[in-house]
Amino acid sequence: MHVDLPLIRKYDVPGPRYTSYPTAPHFRDDVPPEQVLQAIKDNNTQARPLSLYVHIPFCQTLCWYCGCTTVIGKNASQTEPYLAALDEEMRRKARWLHPARKVVQIHFGGGTPTFLTPAQIRWLGARIRTHFTLAEDAEIAIEVDPRRLTIEQVQALKDAGFNRASLGVQDNNPRVQKAINRIQPFEMTERVVGWLRDAGFSSINVDLIYGLPYQTTDTFDQTLSEVLSLRPDRFAIYTYAHVPWIKPAQKLLERHTLPGPDEKLAMQKRIIERLTSEGFRYIGMDHYARQDDELTRAWQAGTLRRNFQGYSTLAGVDIYGFGMSSISQIDGLYLQNPRELPDYLERILQDDFPIHRAYLLSDDDRIRRAWIMALMCQARVDFTDASRDLGVEVADYFEHELRELAPMADDGLVELDASGLTVTPRGRLLLRNICMPFDAHLSAGARQYSRTI
Repeated sequence: MHVDLPLIRKYDVPGPRYTSYPTAPHFRDDVPPEQVLQAIKDNNTQARPLSLYVHIPFCQTLCWYCGCTTVIGKNASQTEPYLAALDEEMRRKARWLHPARKVVQIHFGGGTPTFLTPAQIRWLGARIRTHFTLAEDAEIAIEVDPRRLTIEQVQALKDAGFNRASLGVQDNNPRVQKAINRIQPFEMTERVVGWLRDAGFSSINVDLIYGLPYQTTDTFDQTLSEVLSLRPDRFAIYTYAHVPWIKPAQKLLERHTLPGPDEKLAMQKRIIERLTSEGFRYIGMDHYARQDDELTRAWQAGTLRRNFQGYSTLAGVDIYGFGMSSISQIDGLYLQNPRELPDYLERILQDDFPIHRAYLLSDDDRIRRAWIMALMCQARVDFTDASRDLGVEVADYFEHELRELAPMADDGLVELDASGLTVTPRGRLLLRNICMPFDAHLSAGARQYSRTI
């Protein structure tokens, strides 16, 4: 897969990643609770499949590039009250759900989910099964920090039903690791991958980040070589989002040499061209999967979906979030839990659905969400099919926005004709930019987004 650097440089502007539409900065704190509860009731008139997201915020140390919602400290005394609150939240929310709904997917994110002890992992896995009915083939995934994972924790994860793991690596270069406050020798990652394979985990993803201090195209290529030797099933390789106005700890990285735009573009070019030559499919938006992976098959079949965890193979699934800052994503509603630990612990004892921020989609939001997600996941919108599904003549509805794509068509990013809009192979590298003209909320809060490259 060839990467045109001058073309990518032209479109390097701030923009959303479109894990939702509207995006999280547009959630509101004044949505009436009764409207939220009515939306939950409406969502549970049928036994639609469920996905559960569980946020474990604890980390022993802070990685200075991190943009996640975390609680930092080696003191584990906060963990037990938090687990009790998760159990109570699951109990309360489960009462609202259709009793025949089955969980087809669970994702533990963080923070560091493997901050939990083996006993806590087993206990939480059992409590989930107490409150919910799991499908026999449920995907149960966890984000793993190889620096502090033990073989005992791996066995506990297997006992609790986990079958997929995502390993945070970011970079193997010692100088980069020291600059970002994350010391993780490659041998440590290699050992953990071996443990997970021996335990029977069916899928292993590796997270990397480019754009960190002291990285160059050649040093990052060395990291790629080392990680490829582990034969992961998927990669998620993100460009570092420097947003110190949101995450003040990132200012610490400014003491070091950050790669300039041209170096970051060269790294992206090397990543894409190398992984696609090594048998990985570029799924889009930083994600890569082997040719026989379920993610690749979903992309080929047009059943790929996108949510706050990235790309997913499961269509028609509602996500219910648990834990501080977690987001529930159901038809017509986004709902975010309190972001601070004390507020979450207090509110979860008072409300079945503690609301920090929420968003109820308008008819226009639903139409634009379907359009943007089709571009993000299928790279194609058929006008006839979209008009039938959305109840509007989409070519007329988006007449102005489609005209805005003319420069992108001239640059070979999209093809537009009477039948529909298609993103070209070179345009798939710039999906965020192609979606932005259809975002009615974009003008507000643009500074809150990272650059698209």
